[in-house]
Amino acid sequence: MLLAVDIGNTNISLGIFTGQKLKKQFDIATQAYKLKNLAKKLRLYPKISAVIICSVVPKLTRTIQLDLKLLTGKNPCIMGKDLIVPIENRYHLPRQVGQDRLINAYAASHLYGCPLVAIDSGTAITFDVISKKGAYLGGLIFPGMNISLAALKEKTALLPQVKLELPRALIGRDTKNSILSGVVFGTAALAGELASKIKKQLGKNTRIIGTGGNIALIKKYSGLEIKIDPNLTLSGLNLIYKNEIKKLNL
Repeated sequence: MLLAVDIGNTNISLGIFTGQKLKKQFDIATQAYKLKNLAKKLRLYPKISAVIICSVVPKLTRTIQLDLKLLTGKNPCIMGKDLIVPIENRYHLPRQVGQDRLINAYAASHLYGCPLVAIDSGTAITFDVISKKGAYLGGLIFPGMNISLAALKEKTALLPQVKLELPRALIGRDTKNSILSGVVFGTAALAGELASKIKKQLGKNTRIIGTGGNIALIKKYSGLEIKIDPNLTLSGLNLIYKNEIKKLNL
């Protein structure tokens, strides 16, 4: 039984796998992380045989690594430190690419075929582009919807903080709905246009794979044909463990 952990800026996502099957998935808010909360989640799964971690929050990585070793008795493998994602990386400075982005690219290419664009709509929105031969070509990064909403509140004198939800219409009739319309429709339109431009470069058979908390809003309003896989990163961690770690006897 493998425990895969994805430490993100908003949530810590955990998945328990038996073979290729995701047996259980749950989230813990990153800012609210406590050992007791993790212990409560894991107490029903005493037979964890290995742990693998992907993190974009360095200050939490070591803490959670030690906590998981305490709770499971296993020494977690850290992506980017103990193991590199086995994908051809064509970034000019390969180490600059976040491990989560490489894992998504690896998972999507193995599960859905190439060429493809993996869109992760979380705290930030990332596009990761994979060639027809399975090479990681690079991508794009821009603010997620919640960052945009927070920035409007923080950087203006009169605009309020607005909670992300479905806009009522394209043309907002009050400030709240004008903000929601701009952020939701604007982000979706941006994603749709960018994906269309990438598909023109890679070819009409390019697939769009989506993940992340707000990907459904992008799919709904962008006009893109997106295959949503909510557990893409966790599945990628499981695939890497099965295909690489055992082979290397780590």
